[in-house]
Amino acid sequence: MTSSDRSKSFIPLNIAVLTISDSRALADDKSGNVLAERLAAAGHRLAARDIVPDDVEAIRGKLRSWIADQGVDVIITTGGTGFTGRDVTPEAVEPLFEKRMDGFSIAFHMLSHGKIGMSTIQSRATAGVAGATFIFCLPGSPGACKDGWDGILAHQLDYRTTPCNFVEIMPRLDEHLKRGKARG
Repeated sequence: MTSSDRSKSFIPLNIAVLTISDSRALADDKSGNVLAERLAAAGHRLAARDIVPDDVEAIRGKLRSWIADQGVDVIITTGGTGFTGRDVTPEAVEPLFEKRMDGFSIAFHMLSHGKIGMSTIQSRATAGVAGATFIFCLPGSPGACKDGWDGILAHQLDYRTTPCNFVEIMPRLDEHLKRGKARG
């Protein structure tokens, strides 16, 4: 069970939000809004926000630019994790991972199962690390974004969470890269 060590100071992260959709614009991007609002309410900074179509190269291009950006610590995507012909987020993102985070998918499905039952199997939520940047891919529904943020990401992106969290390992994510992106 996790808890919070309030003797530690909160460390705000720079988080980019990418909506992957052929039909959304910023004006009607409910899932992107959920993530942007929640990360800001938690004390993090919205480093960037964009929408790209369900296209492997468009997704990879945007992610590569944010991975290379010293001002982006975390990327959260929403959309394109289903099974329809246009759902290509895992295919676009997973080849970029240096390390895959299988536990994220498991935790997301456990949490989601409690809310929507077996329908959770229709999501291919995934996560990993690329270039000292955490990347989390959530489904495109506002409910799934709320669940993913509230149930997992809000805690793991908070330095005060014990017994462990992602923030405390950020300074060591790029040991092999020797480029000093990660801060903590």
